Amino acid sequence: MRSMDIAATGMLAQQLNVEVISNNIANLNTTSFKRQRAEFQDLLYQNERRVGAESSDSGTIVPSGVQIGIGVKTASVYRITEQGNLTNTNNSLDVAIQGRGFFQIKMPDGTTAYTRAGSFQLSPSGQIVTADGYTVMPGLTLPANTTGVTVNSSGQVLAQVTGQTNAQTVGQIELANFPNEAGLEALGDNLFNQTEASGAPVTGNPGATGFGTLQQGFLETSNVNIVTEITDLITAQRAYEMNSKVITASNEMQQTLTNLR
Repeated sequence: MRSMDIAATGMLAQQLNVEVISNNIANLNTTSFKRQRAEFQDLLYQNERRVGAESSDSGTIVPSGVQIGIGVKTASVYRITEQGNLTNTNNSLDVAIQGRGFFQIKMPDGTTAYTRAGSFQLSPSGQIVTADGYTVMPGLTLPANTTGVTVNSSGQVLAQVTGQTNAQTVGQIELANFPNEAGLEALGDNLFNQTEASGAPVTGNPGATGFGTLQQGFLETSNVNIVTEITDLITAQRAYEMNSKVITASNEMQQTLTNLR
């Protein structure tokens, strides 16, 4: 019976759906995490009576035909890049992006990764780095005896140095934009890689046309909505149960056939 195989594809699809939802919930407090959504497509159809076929010698046409679907498949797990809320941390090295854009991070192998998590720290040499010690491009090092750091909305980094009245300009943080942010490859550790699907990055200063601004002392929170996720989880669980009932019903129908004498 095809119904068993069809219901099995439905159970597998809902299993993946629950896995995506569980990852969203697990990252509820992950800085700048973007929730994901599983999208599904129907599988191929078996034509038992083709639509539009001639049903007689006089040229009459079958109006609808008989097509039997054979289940469901996963089309994609789509990343939703809407802005998360900004939370005040009062940490001068925490920087949030309000609007579009990604920080550029220099990886140990020399490649560039991208992130929206602006929870930066200082290396032993005074360079601004990520929590894993990766350099925040273009590579900004604070002078010795720095007593305070200011990052303005346009990305300029200023250091207040002991003995100097005016703040010293350290450098400029640039952001990167992508034509298709959902096409970025997630690496973990809040980092993303450019792909053919994302398109090439376009860099620019914060506040320029098409780029967001920076907010010092803030971090972007996860954009996961726990109420939506729990609702989706219940829906996925019910769909899984209904598919399992289809398998049970199909099994009982087959059992009826085997009991015929």
